Amino acid sequence: MTEKEVRSRLRGLLMLGGIAIVIVTGGAFWLHGGRWVSTDNAYVRARKLMVTTDVSGIVASVEVREGARVKAGEVLFRLDPKQFENALRGAQANLEQTRITLQATQQDYGRLQSEIAAQSAQVDLAKANFERAAALALTNAGTRTSYDQAHFGLEAAQQQLEALRRQARAALIRLGGDVGAPVEKHPQYLAGEAQVDEAQRQLEHATVRAPFAGIVTAVESLQPGTFLVSQTAALTNTGAVGLVATQDLWVDANMKETDLTFARSGNPVDLTIDAYPGHVWHGRVASIAPASGAEFSILPAQNASGNWVKVVQRVPVRIALDAQDGAPALRAGMSAVVDIDTGHKRALSELWSAAALPASGGIDVSSNAQH
Repeated sequence: MTEKEVRSRLRGLLMLGGIAIVIVTGGAFWLHGGRWVSTDNAYVRARKLMVTTDVSGIVASVEVREGARVKAGEVLFRLDPKQFENALRGAQANLEQTRITLQATQQDYGRLQSEIAAQSAQVDLAKANFERAAALALTNAGTRTSYDQAHFGLEAAQQQLEALRRQARAALIRLGGDVGAPVEKHPQYLAGEAQVDEAQRQLEHATVRAPFAGIVTAVESLQPGTFLVSQTAALTNTGAVGLVATQDLWVDANMKETDLTFARSGNPVDLTIDAYPGHVWHGRVASIAPASGAEFSILPAQNASGNWVKVVQRVPVRIALDAQDGAPALRAGMSAVVDIDTGHKRALSELWSAAALPASGGIDVSSNAQH
C-alpha cells in the first residue's frame, strides 16, 4: 500500500472519528442537559414599609437619621402627645363620672323602694279613711265634704304610689335590670372603658416604632412641625419613614413557563448578583407562584382579540437564600442571575420523541394562521 493510500485511509478514519466524537459529545451534553434552568430576570427582595401611624398630629421629633440601622421596637419619630394625653384624661374622667352615676342610681333605687313601702302604707291608711267616710255617708252620720276629702285623698295616694313605682322601674332599667350587678359590668361603664382604651391606644401610637429590624430611609420627607394626616401619610410619604429589612432577604425570579417543567419547591439554586459578579450565593426554591405575572397585571393581555400573538409567560419563583458569613451586603432591587438545579436527566426516548414530533404533527399552528 502506497503512502498516498495510507494517508487517504487515515484521513477517512479521522473524519469518521471526528464525526463520531461530535455525535457522542453532543449526545452526552444533551443527555446531561435540561437539568439546569436559568434566568437573568430576577431581583433581590426584602420587606419594606413606609412606617407611619393611624393618628393625626404634629410631629414633635424625629429620632433617626437616613441610613440608620434600627432594631424592632426602636422609636422612629414622635407626635406631640399633648392632645392625646388630654383626650385620655377626659375619657378617664367620663368613666369615673359614669361609675358615680351608676352607684347613685343604685342608691336611688333603694331609696325609691323605701318610699314605695311608705307610700303603700299611706294608701292603706287613705283607703281605710275612705271606707269609714263612705259608711258614715250611707247613714247620713257624716258630711259630704268628709267623704270627698277621703275619696280624693285615696286617689292622690294611689297616684303617688304609681309614680314612685314608675321611677323605680326606670331606675332598674338604667341599671340593666339587675340592681346587685357590679357597676363594671354595666354597658354604660363598658362603653366608657372602651373610650379610655381608645384614648390610651392613640397616645401609644403617637410614638411610632419600627415594626421590624432594618435600615431607615426617606427620613428627610418628615420634619418636626409637620402636621401628619393619618389618612394620607403613607400615600404621600410626607408623614412616614421608610424602612427596609436587613434580614430574611429573598430573590424573586420570573421564569419562563417552559423552564418550569421539572422545577419543584426545594430545588437547590445558585445565583450571582450583578453588583458582585465574583461571588456565588446558594439557596433553594421556596415557592412557585400559582399564577403567571400577567394574571395579576392591572391591564391584562386581551387574548380574545383578533390580533392575538402567543407569548411565553413568566411565572414568579421565590428563592430563599442560605445564610453566608462574610457575604457582600444585598440590597432590595439588585439584579440577579438565577440557576435552578431541577435534578432532571434526559432519556434517549425523549430524543426519539423530539425527532418524531414534526412528522406526527405535534405542533398546531392553525389557530395562529387564522389570525
